[in-house]
Amino acid sequence: MKQLLFFTLFCISLNLFSQTATVKKAASENYIQISGVVLDDSLQPLPFVSIMLKGTRSGTVSDFYGFFTIVARPGDEMQFFSINHKNKVYNLSDTLTGKHYSIIQILTKDTIQLPEVSVFPWPSKEQFKRAILDLDLSDTDIERAYTNMDNEDVRQSIKGGSMDAAANYRVRMQQQYTRLYQAGQYPSVSLLNPVAWAQFIDAWRKGKLKIK
Repeated sequence: MKQLLFFTLFCISLNLFSQTATVKKAASENYIQISGVVLDDSLQPLPFVSIMLKGTRSGTVSDFYGFFTIVARPGDEMQFFSINHKNKVYNLSDTLTGKHYSIIQILTKDTIQLPEVSVFPWPSKEQFKRAILDLDLSDTDIERAYTNMDNEDVRQSIKGGSMDAAANYRVRMQQQYTRLYQAGQYPSVSLLNPVAWAQFIDAWRKGKLKIK
């Protein structure tokens, strides 16, 4: 029983010693906190900029307002990466003795000029020229459409088709306008209306005006 108690106390003491050594080692490495903001050359905040410590796996990303914070050591190199901007390296001095520092990093825009690319649907200009010269442009699209569609079929499809919402709205508004225009007077006589005469002649030919 005494041996077990002695072994337990020995393990606890060893654990406390290792933790103390770790804390002393971390304190001796002199970590510092770097906070700052990333701006472009027009002094606008740059969001989502990748910030890495060179040679390590430590890094962070700036927020929507370009603000960032990272824990580093004196002498580290901070690398800034952003799309459409040139990469930047900020060297921390190895003589820093404080615990907190603030910086403002400006990234300049990077414009890449791509070479001109000419795209042709044919392998050579001669084949392209021959295809254009051999192109048959005798009939337009609307002429071919009239040729493929019979006039009687078109009239039947228009006659039997229903109006859409816009056409119904226009007819209804026209009826309302006519009713308001003729309010307080006799309805107008359509003696000079060619459409009314055409409807009358068509009804007379079809025998719709016969007295039953």
